[in-house]
Amino acid sequence: MAAFLRRVALALGLVAFAAAPAGAAEPTTILNASYDVGRELYAALNTAFAADWKAKSGTEVTINQSHAGTSKQARSILEGLDADVVTFNQELDVQFLADKGAVASDWRTRLPNGASPYFSLPAFVVRAGNPKSVRNWDDLVRSDVKVVFPNPKTSGNARYTYLAAYAFALKAYGGDEAKADDFVKKLLANVPVFDTGGRGATTTFVERGIGDVLVTFEAETAAVKKEYGADKVDVVVPPVSLLADFPVSVVDKVVDKRGSRAVATGYLEWLYSPKAQEIIASFNNRPRDAEVTAATAAQFPKVELLTVDAVFGGWKKANDVHFASGGKLDQLFVGR
Repeated sequence: MAAFLRRVALALGLVAFAAAPAGAAEPTTILNASYDVGRELYAALNTAFAADWKAKSGTEVTINQSHAGTSKQARSILEGLDADVVTFNQELDVQFLADKGAVASDWRTRLPNGASPYFSLPAFVVRAGNPKSVRNWDDLVRSDVKVVFPNPKTSGNARYTYLAAYAFALKAYGGDEAKADDFVKKLLANVPVFDTGGRGATTTFVERGIGDVLVTFEAETAAVKKEYGADKVDVVVPPVSLLADFPVSVVDKVVDKRGSRAVATGYLEWLYSPKAQEIIASFNNRPRDAEVTAATAAQFPKVELLTVDAVFGGWKKANDVHFASGGKLDQLFVGR
């Protein structure tokens, strides 16, 4: 019942500050371990949350940030990084923490939308003017196109790229797995450099001038174009892509040790508030709030979004088949 009431309150935009800190022992800092390309978004969110938290609880709080590939972040937490919350870019790494006892097993149901306050999708950054005429996923396997994205072994961003390409191929070839394997094998062969995280891949593409296409989250494509200019790069959103959720959770093992559960929980719940959703949309992530979604609809192209659940049978099965040791990714990497 408590979880239901929390979801109703969030749906009404009534962020639950009932869990505000009650005593002086409450920590005044928390650490958010997040994905590699989320720095600027969370810098803006953290400032706004701190102001709201102070106004409603009377307590000063600082949210410190740590950003890297999410698999690396999850391993760091197990090795001692005291992150109070994780804001990752796919659920495998949160579930990894749950499987190891650092996060409660019911983490997906503690917040709305599978604990994902916003979503995005893999999209493309190309050189200005799109000289290679890249429009869709099948352009990425052409012999004259070099593609940049991070290593799927270390980056959640890259796992979405891999799965989006595989899902596109399954759709294009009527579910023929052998042809999908060949498609992704060609894609991997077209990647000259595998960085460990999304921001490294952006640097490789834009600053080192390597490759014809950078594949990353739609939000990052807009940020790249804004930072480097339309005279350097263009953005291409393919007509078909893969839904990319951004799951969040308190790290139960850490918040119980530090006594930071109230502020950590309040922080994550606040991400669903209209103010946070507006900030999220301003960084070109797709919001969940209905009113913010309607107000920002014009900035997001319409895309057919395939899902990991529908195409791959869920993240666990996708991991077992594709990303586990000796899985399909290893087989296709070895053969590239």
